[in-house]
Amino acid sequence: MSETTVAKKAELVAEVAKRFENAESVVVADYRGLTVEQVTELRAELREAGVTMSVIKNKVLTRAAESAGYGEMNDVFNGPSAVAFSDEDAIAPAKILKKFADKYDALEIKGGFLEKKIADVDKINEFASLPSRDDLLSMLLSTLQAPVRNVAYAINAVIDSKNDEPAA
Repeated sequence: MSETTVAKKAELVAEVAKRFENAESVVVADYRGLTVEQVTELRAELREAGVTMSVIKNKVLTRAAESAGYGEMNDVFNGPSAVAFSDEDAIAPAKILKKFADKYDALEIKGGFLEKKIADVDKINEFASLPSRDDLLSMLLSTLQAPVRNVAYAINAVIDSKNDEPAA
């Protein structure tokens, strides 16, 4: 192999390793059997959530994962591997890929890591069933507002009862 080819491959491994290091979560899936339209739909939904999906050779993934400190993931790099990287929302790739795996039997989640921790398929599916960050924040806000709202209702009730009393 020429020095140029080796240098290009080393550069590719370094680039993928950097993507692993920067990612909050990575989910690896087998996409064989999906139609072009289904893959296009999947990529569009992932892109909307700020997730990038790439098909990368297993040898490159293995070397990059080892370089980034995720060598334990190497057993999921077999067969065709589509890798979803998310730098912001740790749950987004798991949610979207799980939804597609439920919808299309051809898509199979193989593993990955979530919040910088290695995760098997069961763990990824567990995270995928959690509410989104926005939903959790909405629930928290609603919980925090409830006591204030109840006090306001009580004060309003007292005022209304005073207004309903006949003047003496």
